[in-house]
Amino acid sequence: LGDMNKLAADVGGLQRVLTNVKSRGVFGEVQLAGLLEQVFTTDQYASNVATVPGSSERVEFAIRFPGSSSDAPVWLPIDSKFPREDYERLLDAQERADAEAARLAGDALERRVREEAKRIRGKYIAAPHTTEFGVLFLPTEGLYAEVLRRPGLFEAMQREHRITLAGPTTLLALLTSLQVGFRTVAIEKRSAEVWRILGAAKTEFGKFGDVLDNVKNKPEQASRQIDQTGVRTRAIERRLREVESLPDESATPLLDDGAPEA
Repeated sequence: LGDMNKLAADVGGLQRVLTNVKSRGVFGEVQLAGLLEQVFTTDQYASNVATVPGSSERVEFAIRFPGSSSDAPVWLPIDSKFPREDYERLLDAQERADAEAARLAGDALERRVREEAKRIRGKYIAAPHTTEFGVLFLPTEGLYAEVLRRPGLFEAMQREHRITLAGPTTLLALLTSLQVGFRTVAIEKRSAEVWRILGAAKTEFGKFGDVLDNVKNKPEQASRQIDQTGVRTRAIERRLREVESLPDESATPLLDDGAPEA
């Protein structure tokens, strides 16, 4: 009984949190932040972003896409909404099997989603500073499923307002696919850099070959010079053979004349 009372108190606390509009917004925002942190690095997204230049409106989160320059990225705005009152009225009518009340609550929920999509489109989307579409995040799978049950609502959001609806699982799949795209772009960028490096290395190898040719030519040139000195030496020897050897008595005075006195 004590455990049940404690559980009831915890549920009541959660109820009070979700009753407050601001707290519900924080709930959706925290959940959205957790999903982004699972997939992206901190430099691939940002919070409280003014996606439209000169506007004071700031979206909860936006994913950073590479733009024409590093200082001007292209943003994908993502805003979370939790229309709890309309959703609870719908669930209550369904539990009571009240078809008319369920229809009215469903219509109210659809209107609320359309209004939020229109607001996101008007405040946060402005190509080419942003993508052509934005994402409306519904923080519970039950709410997302109820919205998807509305005939043609998902397609109308994309067609009329360029807004994609996403629940937790759907958003995680979307973010993962975007991350794969980011990795592909990074690989292509690195491949281009490697290609340039290989081109520079090829040029340097060409210069290295020229240096090796010069080194090869130097020994050959030195060898030719040595051969030429051999030829000159043999020519000198031939000339010297033509000189008659002087007798010792004639050679000694000549040598002594050039020697210093003791």
